Order: sequence, then C-alpha cells, then structure tokens
Amino acid sequence: MSAGHGAIGKRPAAGALRGIGFMVLACVFFGAMHVGVRHVTQSVHPFEAAFFRNLFGLVVLVPSFASHGLRPLRTRRFGLHLARAALNVVAMLAFFYALSITPVVLVQALAFTSPLFASVLAVLILGERIRARRLTAIVIGFAGTLLIIRPGIQPFEFGPALVLASAAVWGYVLILIKSLARTDSSVTITAYMVLLMSPMTLVSALFVWTWPSGPELALLGAIGIAGTLAQMCMTQSLRLADTMVVLPFDFTKLVWGAFFAWLLFGELLDTWTLLGALVIFSGGLYVAYRERQLARRNRKR
Repeated sequence: MSAGHGAIGKRPAAGALRGIGFMVLACVFFGAMHVGVRHVTQSVHPFEAAFFRNLFGLVVLVPSFASHGLRPLRTRRFGLHLARAALNVVAMLAFFYALSITPVVLVQALAFTSPLFASVLAVLILGERIRARRLTAIVIGFAGTLLIIRPGIQPFEFGPALVLASAAVWGYVLILIKSLARTDSSVTITAYMVLLMSPMTLVSALFVWTWPSGPELALLGAIGIAGTLAQMCMTQSLRLADTMVVLPFDFTKLVWGAFFAWLLFGELLDTWTLLGALVIFSGGLYVAYRERQLARRNRKR
C-alpha cells in the first residue's frame, strides 16, 4: 500500500515539475523570437517579418498533420477561428513594429498587461462580475505601466503605445481562445492560427515587400519555428500542471529577453522597467488566481 501511495503522491509533483520546465522552455523560445524580430526588422519590414513568422511556423505542425491527417482541422467554429486570426494579426503587426523601434525588455514588460486587458474586456463584453479585490489587482497592474512609461517625466513614444494597443487586442484574443478551448484542441487552435494568419499577414507584407537575403531568410525561419515551439511548450505546460503553478514562471520571459538583448545589442534592463514589470505581472497573477478560485466555487455549486 505504501508503495502505491508513494507513486500516486509523486505524479502531481512530477507533472508540476515538467509543467514548469515546459513554461521556462517556452519563455526561452519567446525571448529568442523577440530578440530575433528586433534584429531582423532593422533591415526587413516588421509586416514582412510577421508573415514569415507564420509561414515558417507551419513547419512545426507538419509532423502533426503527417500523423493525424486533416483531423486537427475538424471544427464547428470556423467563424470564431477566423475572427481570432484577424484580431491576432492586428496584435502581431503592432507588436512586431514595436519591437523594431523599442528595446526588447520594454516591449516584454508592457506586454504583461494583456491578462489585465482581458479581464477588463471580459467585464465590458461578457458582462462578468468584478469584485473589489480583482478590481484592485487590475488597477495596481495598470499602475505598473505608469512606472515604466512615467508620463510627464519622459516623452511617451510610439513604440510603447503600440505595445499597449497590441496587448489590448491580444487581451480580447485571449477571451476568444478560452471560448475555443471549450470545444477544440490546442492543436486545432494553433493550426488554424498559423494557417489563417499566414495569408492575412501576406496581404500587409505585400505593400512593403523586399526579398530578404539568405541570412535574413534563415533568421526569419528560426523566428517562425521558435514562435510556434513557444506556443506549443506553453500549451503543454498548462496541460501538465495547474495554471497557478506554472504562471509565475512566465516572468522568466523578461529574464531571457533581457539576457539575449544584452548579449546581442547591449540593451540593459533599467530599474523602472523591472519594477513596473513586477507590478504589472503581480496584478495579472492575482487576477488569474481570483479567476481560478471563482471557477472552482462555481463548479462546486
């Protein structure tokens, strides 16, 4: 009996550790992708980089289609996938353009506002109730953006404005993804994302098109593969462990981004950006915690 109890006791811990490992790995890929975008968009237009990110992202999904055929594309909610992809394109174009003109760590820090925007939009659009503690966490989280931007002390530039716009749109995309996840698998959601976003981003890229050189094309390929691997690792992380176990490790995205940006560009993470990022992330983390607590209570009723 003791052996059996020991085996059962180890499974959740092992799953949590693997989940944390996948989340950290996802953040490594995200950090590498962001720095890659920052580098390549100095010579390739951000809209074109976004197209290649989606095009090369399809490469990662080839094994899934090879083993399962077209089964990952089975869905009854194509319209919602289409809407998600269209909004995702807007968020990606704004985010990539911001990366081309803004330090990587500043972009990453402000991007942590996405869950806060998602929570606000859920109240405005879905009519969700918002209680005092959750509202306080949202307000505190958004206060972190003021620590980073410091309006009145330094000029509010176009790059940070683009990141916040991208985060707001992405916040709405998160709501759509939650809805899609009730009926469709993560493979289906990811497959439709890259399949639909590739032609959509191609339209915007054609207006600024210049053929990339060999090294640029190789880097664009690496960006696409890293981006899709990051998404898949994050999905696997959330499958293996509870959200609140792995979500704190999403902050390592900033650590890896800062490391890669320092290594390649000499960009340094300043104190205000780090402090603001911690405040924003803490607010988002508490909002996620409250949402999980409320979901558990609703299930018990």
